[in-house]
Amino acid sequence: MDDLNVFRTFVAAAEAHSFALAADRLGLTRSAVAKAVARLETRTGTRLFQRTTRAMVLTEEGRILCEQCAKTLAELDGALMDMAGRLGELRGVLRMTVPDSYGRSHLLPVLVQFLKAWPGIEADVNFSDRSSNIVADGYDLAVRIGASDLDDELVSRVVARHRVSLYASPTYLAEHGEPTTVEQLSEHVCLRFSQYGRPLPLQLRDEHGKPIALELNGRLRFDSGEALRDAASAGLGIVQLPDFVVEGQLDSGDLKRILEAHEPEPTPIVAIYPSRRLLPPKVRLFVDALVTGLAAERTTDSDVCV
Repeated sequence: MDDLNVFRTFVAAAEAHSFALAADRLGLTRSAVAKAVARLETRTGTRLFQRTTRAMVLTEEGRILCEQCAKTLAELDGALMDMAGRLGELRGVLRMTVPDSYGRSHLLPVLVQFLKAWPGIEADVNFSDRSSNIVADGYDLAVRIGASDLDDELVSRVVARHRVSLYASPTYLAEHGEPTTVEQLSEHVCLRFSQYGRPLPLQLRDEHGKPIALELNGRLRFDSGEALRDAASAGLGIVQLPDFVVEGQLDSGDLKRILEAHEPEPTPIVAIYPSRRLLPPKVRLFVDALVTGLAAERTTDSDVCV
């Protein structure tokens, strides 16, 4: 077990690129992490990290050892967790990152029921609209709205699909008129979702049903769907958002759906996790719970892609 702890500490340090961050994640001191790595370097007779005052990176030997250790530990953890699950004693911490608004409105109710079903499971959840490197940041699972830039080491499973539409307030439409064609959007104020400081294009379909991406100038660019929704409700422009963000505003009449004939295909909601031969049961069971729970709200498709 001492050797296993050394290997776990080494892998954590490699994933975090920092002894301090690894120590924080493992509940150890920085000194304990450094000693564990030093012990492993002594045992293997090779330097595992190149360390400077600004960076810490694996050597080639360290990278090879880390890959083998991570794979072996994942398989061992999976086997232990699977056995625990078979005995009805699933335990551990489920670490995940989910979109803010969608996470609170749709995923949190599923998580509550999941935790009731498995009292031995704890949850550590990050609610954020910003994408994370789930491996480097130590997450077991990420849920994203769409996923077109997946790493080869990740697997995604579609757990739901949601309609994405253009919306504007009655006040804005009364003042500026309602566009009836995609081309007329260039004459309007469009509110844009910004990711990593780059505004994302509007995803639409032309009169022939062909997908198009429109790069339109906009006065406001936010990295929050809720902020964009509130700005549109205040009459500041036209916005494109998933339906779950604007449900209340549609019911109250604060927003109106426009250009419905040009909406893109429904956007997939995907669960993303590291590709492992033995997927930890806590992840597998929660993803299954997502598919089942979200299907109760609307018809969904679920499939796996690598």
